Amino acid sequence: MKMLARHDDERADYVRAAGRAPLALYDPLVAVTTRERLFRTRLLAQVLDGAPVERPLEVVEIGCGTGSFTTMVARAETTGGVHAIGVDGDAEVLARAHRKAGAAAVDWREGLADALPLPDASADRVVMSLLLHHLSPATQRAALAEARRVLRPGGRIHVADWGPARDPLMRLAFRGLQLLDGVENTAPLGRGELPALLTDAGFEQHRLHDRLRTMGGVLELRSARRSA
Repeated sequence: MKMLARHDDERADYVRAAGRAPLALYDPLVAVTTRERLFRTRLLAQVLDGAPVERPLEVVEIGCGTGSFTTMVARAETTGGVHAIGVDGDAEVLARAHRKAGAAAVDWREGLADALPLPDASADRVVMSLLLHHLSPATQRAALAEARRVLRPGGRIHVADWGPARDPLMRLAFRGLQLLDGVENTAPLGRGELPALLTDAGFEQHRLHDRLRTMGGVLELRSARRSA
């Protein structure tokens, strides 16, 4: 459940942060439905793996929402340090992010997932955490292409989002999530199409790190590398 584009009634290619629920419920919903502490801790370790020692690791979170993960990245301790950039298109969501503990260490920017306010080949890591399932299928493809554009050759994308359910309980949980966040935008990930989407966007060396059973369905943590 993540914001990804400007709050504009003319755009029909995204779902707001908390889906059909009020924005004030976004953080509590994520905490309850995603096993948040576990998945964010694992995601952070995956993002930091292989960080350079001679300079800061440049990490961009697209659709950073209220900034929970971006602030974790900014506080992380690495030999060379970390420069964390949080991008979101919703000024109201970013205002909440600015109030989070550790927010002063983040470079916050307002921008769209499919038109990032960042230069080419400027990031070591791009993170999409609970973002893609809020985008229309066409905008999912455009956002992944933008992620590749801003990554340096050999840089990695890290995606935490819903994957295919393989048992009745997880299928039921995912249907509940779709009632909140919509069917069209969640269906591709629920069908297991993310690896193909990453390949089409120019990523390689795919890796599935985790599959976590949650109240919203199966949450997958994946990474892939930008081809040279």
